[in-house]
Amino acid sequence: MERIQTITPCLWFDTQGEEAAKFYVSVFPNSRITQVTHFTEAGYELHQEEPGSVMTVEFELDGQAFTALNGGPMFKFTEAVSLQVNCRKQDDLDHYWTRLSEDGNPEAQQCGWLKDRYGLSWQIVPAQMGEWMKGSPQQAGRVINAMLKMKKLDITALQDAYDG
Repeated sequence: MERIQTITPCLWFDTQGEEAAKFYVSVFPNSRITQVTHFTEAGYELHQEEPGSVMTVEFELDGQAFTALNGGPMFKFTEAVSLQVNCRKQDDLDHYWTRLSEDGNPEAQQCGWLKDRYGLSWQIVPAQMGEWMKGSPQQAGRVINAMLKMKKLDITALQDAYDG
């Protein structure tokens, strides 16, 4: 039976939804923009957007569907929601960290978390993190202590901490 994605995250931007979608699609393999819709005169009294300007952008990042909505300046991203990227290799972790942190806020980088240029929070983490946290309390504690000293995570250093 074919499974369809039933939950699609909708990311609220002021006016940069298309720009952000194009950026994200450039970062992740197997990614694409699937549809762009535009504002019309309908609802202008509420949205105040120029008819013809971009309203939504539907896109996929490595097969995961997202929608970018140009909804205006009233809502901003917070750290309460982040997108987690699980990486098996340090090269992959380095790639996502470098690309997503370009023009982002360096003050918001800690323990594998970063904010991109649009203010969206990302967690760039080793795929093994869940397994490390299921280890003994001592193993998990060593991993956490090592992680707390890092901005971008180092898979080898975290594995060494886990191994003791």
